[in-house]
Formats: sequence, C-alpha cells, structure tokens
Amino acid sequence: MQRNATRFLCIDLGSQWGVRESRELALCPAPILRSSLMAGGGNCCLPPAHHCVANYKSASSMTEGKNIPNSSADVPFRSKELRKQSLIQHTGLVGVIDEGTKTIGFSIYTTPEFTEIAAHRVELSVITPQDGWYEQDPLEIMASINKCAEEAIKQLPEQGFTASDIVSVGITNQRETTIVWDAVTGKPLYNALVWKDIRTSSTVDKIVAKVQDPNHFRSITGLPISTYFSALKIRWLKDNVPEVRQAIREKRCKAGTVDSWIVWNLTNGALHITDVTNASRTLLMNLETQNWDPVLLKTFAIKEEMLPTIRSCSEIFGKITSERSALRGITLSGIMGNQQAALLGQMCVKPGQTKNTYRSGCFLLCNTGDKPVFSRHGLLTTVAYKLGPQAPTIYAIEGAVSVAGHALSWLQNKMRILPDSRDAEKYAEMVPTSGDVYFVPAFTGLYAPYWRQNARGIIIGLTQFTRKNHIVRAALESICFQTRDILECMHQECGYEINKLHADGKLTTNNLLMQLQADTIGMPVFRSQLMDSTAFGAAMCAAQAEGIDLCKFEPEKRYYENVHYDTFLATTTDVERKERYGKWKRAVERSLGWVIKQKKTREHTEENYRMLSSLPASIFLISSFAMLVHSFAATAQ
Repeated sequence: MQRNATRFLCIDLGSQWGVRESRELALCPAPILRSSLMAGGGNCCLPPAHHCVANYKSASSMTEGKNIPNSSADVPFRSKELRKQSLIQHTGLVGVIDEGTKTIGFSIYTTPEFTEIAAHRVELSVITPQDGWYEQDPLEIMASINKCAEEAIKQLPEQGFTASDIVSVGITNQRETTIVWDAVTGKPLYNALVWKDIRTSSTVDKIVAKVQDPNHFRSITGLPISTYFSALKIRWLKDNVPEVRQAIREKRCKAGTVDSWIVWNLTNGALHITDVTNASRTLLMNLETQNWDPVLLKTFAIKEEMLPTIRSCSEIFGKITSERSALRGITLSGIMGNQQAALLGQMCVKPGQTKNTYRSGCFLLCNTGDKPVFSRHGLLTTVAYKLGPQAPTIYAIEGAVSVAGHALSWLQNKMRILPDSRDAEKYAEMVPTSGDVYFVPAFTGLYAPYWRQNARGIIIGLTQFTRKNHIVRAALESICFQTRDILECMHQECGYEINKLHADGKLTTNNLLMQLQADTIGMPVFRSQLMDSTAFGAAMCAAQAEGIDLCKFEPEKRYYENVHYDTFLATTTDVERKERYGKWKRAVERSLGWVIKQKKTREHTEENYRMLSSLPASIFLISSFAMLVHSFAATAQ
C-alpha cells in the first residue's frame, strides 16, 4: 500500500487471526537497521533510499544485533488457543469519558479484545478574556459529557448491545486544569482555569520570592513552581475571586482537577476523589507518601478539606447516580490523566519506553519503573499509573511542548497563511526544505526543558525567497525540534537507552511530520494505528479493576492485538542532524528574555490606590486641626 509516492513506501506485512509468524525486516543500505514489526499491524513506511529488502528472519533471531528498535508490540506471538487461555473469559463492555482540552468524547469498547464499537465526540469551547488567559465553562463540560454518552449508547443496538451491557466506566481528562465549586449548590464558583493559562505569573513570583528557588519543592513533588500546575491556580482564585474567598471562609468550597469535577457531578456529590496521576500534577502531592503534603498546603495557603481524596487509578470508586446521565447505575472503576492513559495505551510498560502525543501541544512521557527519577534538566517527575490500591506505583519523567498543533492553527486563524491547518502536509511538501527558516512558537513562554516564561515566539531566517510554504514546513519542524529537546534530556536523566519513539494523537495523521520527526531525532518513530491511545489506555485501566475483571492486565505478555504501528525510519545523517539542531538552539536563544517586567516601584497596586484615595481626607483633617489650634492661640493672646 503506497501512502505517499514522493516520500515513502508503506509495506504491509499482513495479518492473521490464528497462528502468527513474527518477522524481522532487515533494511539496507548499511549500516543495516532492522525494524521488528508486529505481524498484523506493522506497516513500515520507508523513504525511497531504503526500499531494498535484504532478508527476513524468524522470531528466534529477533534479539540479534545492536540497533533493533523493539516495538512494544513485538513479542513471541501466540496461537489463538494459547491467547484464549491467557485471558479471563468475561464478556461485557467498558465505557470511557475522554475529556480533552479541545474535545470531549465517550467511547465504548468490547472486552477483552478492546475494539471500539461506538463513540461520539463534540468540540469544547475555550474562553480567552485576555492574552495568555484560557478558561472553560465547567457546566459545558458536564453537558457535553452527558450528550456524548447518550449519543454513543444510541449506537449500541446496531452492534447487538444495549446500555445494560456496559459494566464499568473509566475517565481520562486534561490534567492541571482546575475547577472550584460550591459544595452546597454544586455550581462552579468560576470558570475552569486551563492548564496553559499563565495569569498566575505574579503568584509564581510571590511564591518563588518566599522560598528563593523555583525548584524548591522538586524533591517532594517532582515539579517546579510554575503557572502550569493546579496549586498556583487555586491560590490565584482564592486571592482574586471574592466568591471563592467567601466559600472558603464558610467551608463550602471544593477544588480539584477536571476528573474530580466529573466524578462529583456523576455521583451527585457523594464522591470527591482524584487519582494519583492527576494529583501528581497539582504541586500539592508528596510523591513518596502519595498524600497531600502539609508543607505544600501551608505554602500555598490551601486547606486540605477543599481537596479530593487521592485514590489509585484502577479500583471500584462507586456508582454513577446522576439522573442527567445515561450512565446512571454503572460502576466507575478507572481514572487517569490523559497523557498517562496514552502511555498505558501505547503499552509503554517497561523502563525506557517513551511515547509522544501530538495534539495542540506535545506531551512526552518516559517510563522509569517503580522508582521516581528527579530531573536536573527541567523535566517533570510524575506518576505514570497505579493499577490498584495494592499495586506498585509506576513513575515517569515528562516533558511538555506547549505549542505544537496550535502553531498550525495560528498560521490558519491569525496569519491566514494556511486555509486549513489540516492542509499543512500538502503545503509543506511543496518545498524540499524550510529554506533555513526556523519558527520558535513560544507564544506563552517555553516549557521543558527551558521553563522560561519570558520567551516569546519568533520566525527567523527569512529571505526574499521565503514563501509561506517554508514557514509552514518550519512550523512542522518546530514540533520535531522541541521533541528532540526533551528526548535529549530524557536520555541523560533516566539512564535507559531510548531507541525508538511511540507516537499517537491527532497530528500523527500527518505523514510528513512523522518522517521529519524520525529525521530530526535519528531513531524510528512507531505511529500507533489507533492514532489516539488515550481512551484505549483508560479502557484497560477501568476494565482490569479488581471486582470488574473484564480483562487481566499482563504487560509482560502483551498479547493485545490492536496495538499496531506504522514505522518511520530516519533518512538523514548525523552531520545533517547536528547542523540543523544547532541552528534551532540558536533560534531558541534569540527568543528568550523578550518579556521585560516593569519595576514594582512604578506599579500602582490596590494598596497604593487606597493610600492615595485617603490623602484628601487626611489633609482636610490635619489642616482643620491646625486652624483650630491657631484660633485658640490667637484667642489666648
């Protein structure tokens, strides 16, 4: 099957449901790079220079050689009978609420094979009252979830199922986004503050001035003090929204990430909970104890009674009781942050396995096993998953790219360079290179590994020959370069060899982007054919919970048939990669320090205005007193 004649050839090795033959494809020219692919899902996308197929080898030789990118799906493949013996033979459906930054969806999967049989998704609006401020309506979030669940369930009869076949529901959500609400009325006290909102910059400055180091709490939380995390958002809401302050004083304010808000509403306020993956992104949870840390709560002036109880990712939490939901009566048994769910859905279950989700932003996570790795280069230490109250906690290090697909949307909506962001591949392919143009999309600063809020976006290297196609291609390359920034740090930090990158997300449908990514990092890119592994990971999490038992999660055996990949191999040399990456680093340097804050002595704070407004009355009283004294003195004389 040929996807793009000008870029690469896709070789489909085929699939069989019964006994499978595991094949290894040896490629030339030298040095030979062997790409082991999963039978039934490995489409190898090769550039024209690598069309020569040298030989095939059997599964017994798959471990030979040094440069073998082992897919998380390459395993000794079982016969159908052996596979059946390894599964718990239950039938039932599992539903997943997938609450993202831009879209909300509800998907329904069969088990244990996890085939999606019904789904419905809607767009979620974002409110931007000021530059750098991003809000969402919490009521719209719940209405959209209820709508999606209702529409997806309507599709079940076509597949021979009904709503009563849904045994459990899992939740996966955008992380860090924070909501505060009234525990008495159940109404939100303010719009949700989205994870990329930077209004808390002044709050960050105050906290950093207090503790003297932005990394002061990294050994406890794995996180720096940044606008990114929920603690700063809660503190800002407390300081700036009178309704929130009053609710806190009256002990009726609840706060949490989006998963907590969803669970509260689905259970009519009976449950105020979160899971360890979401809690680890608040800057309030101690990674060792996995509880809210008293020192952190005191530092940010947040009361523990406001916050949800921290639970594992996979256990029976309770029943959905909301009369507004078509899911009423179904058990909630899974909660995961969306990027951790994608890591699980990509089957990155061994230390060193790494995935990148390409959406409006990019999120790279590298599994580090049961020991947290604390970064010295600006990466975040986070909980990857904990699949049960007694299960071991698995950790990851993470780097976030704040602007990825959003750069293409900006070229479409603001600059009018692209008629449609989905046409980026077509426009970029019209030129062979970016023409030495570099685009650093630091619209709200740079995240890992730089963590520079004062950076701003630049397009550099323009000449009289530059066309809009070069800028579009530079935008795609900026996603790849930012990904390499993080991968370089991950390799240094975790100590594991990272020899491939798992990719998923909406942007991965762009074949040119995937090829550019492989060329930029110099290693194979394994694109999941699921495109978005988030819901799949959350489905597995909910289905395997003790007491639900729709499947038995055995990552060391990895027999999941629907984890298939397309493979993109690098076509550039080390010299070419080094030269281009060096220019990218120079472009980043030029974007730093662009925002210069005014000195505080020139700012008119609220206290200044109060003092100034009191001056006329003060002058009047003093002058009146002086005149009275003078009159008494004159009378006495």
